[in-house]
Amino acid sequence: MIPTVVWGTGNVGRAAIRAVEAHPALELTAVLVHSPEKVGRDAGELGGLDRGLGIAATSDIDAVLGNGPRAVVYAASGDLRPDEALADIGAAVRAGAVVVTPALYPLYDQRNAPPEFREPVLSAIADGGGSLFVSGVDPGWGNDVLPLLMSGLGTVVDAVRCQEIFDYSTYEQEESVRNLVGMGHPMDYEPLMLAPSVPTMVWGGQIRLMARALGVELDEIRETMHRRALDTTVSTRTMGEFAAGTQGAVRFEVQGFVQGEPRLVIEHITRIHPSCAPDWPSPPGGDGAHRVIIEGRPRIEITVESTDEGENRSAGGNATAVGRLVGAIDWLVDAEPGLYDALDVPLRPAVGRLGRLGKLGNE
Repeated sequence: MIPTVVWGTGNVGRAAIRAVEAHPALELTAVLVHSPEKVGRDAGELGGLDRGLGIAATSDIDAVLGNGPRAVVYAASGDLRPDEALADIGAAVRAGAVVVTPALYPLYDQRNAPPEFREPVLSAIADGGGSLFVSGVDPGWGNDVLPLLMSGLGTVVDAVRCQEIFDYSTYEQEESVRNLVGMGHPMDYEPLMLAPSVPTMVWGGQIRLMARALGVELDEIRETMHRRALDTTVSTRTMGEFAAGTQGAVRFEVQGFVQGEPRLVIEHITRIHPSCAPDWPSPPGGDGAHRVIIEGRPRIEITVESTDEGENRSAGGNATAVGRLVGAIDWLVDAEPGLYDALDVPLRPAVGRLGRLGKLGNE
């Protein structure tokens, strides 16, 4: 059994606790939290399980890393605290742990990551012998392993389009939805995630990963951006009201040009309410989906809808990101220490996990 720590118990951390507990090769040995009110609470409760796991959450990072965990699922956010997240991850790698995380977008395409992100991790690997694999949903499997797998079913591939189509009112991250993405702000407000070059910073690495896997040279990466205002004030279950005239929908593309044409495209269509921008594509189930379209011969299209925690689509997406990461831990433990990306780490079948839901209990 591989001693494994879950660091952070928010939207991703809850799913990580369940995933580690379900994995036959992993043993949950500690849970790290930042909030004082979570210290001492049982990991099973924090993970949304219907039973205790006998592991009390702690905020003592030095003590947990001092015990030499073989693996760490770093589930704390890096969106608003990238420097702190990088320091945390470096400490875990330096302690000799295999670390998997969806934080730190620049490291999804680790080969082209800025030196200020890449070099501290490589230094930690050299010092402690740990490893790091950064991945998620979108960016993540929705625009690396899934489209690449599908491309192999085609005879001729003209273009690859990856879409995330989501109602953001299902998210439980109001700070990010309102301030980072700009929902509910006046249309002259420039949210950080939509500022020029930021989409490329987040998703450009996925374009480069696809290009590398497909054996093509990128001419350039471009961005498009469209925003729509709400026609009427809307009320959401999780985040209250969003006023008429404020931002209610966003549609952008990160485009990888090959031989003068946008051949690799990652598109996001995001709403705070389905009434906004009804002419834009909508998810089949109404709340959210990830879709890949292979234009060519044959034309191939697949849509993935994931649910968890009471049929919540956002929770379902988080759970798939966690599944990809936690499922990679035993492979990484057997591999040489290093900094890995999605083209290095295989997506494998759920060996030994079939029928384990009953053992976990219901959330």
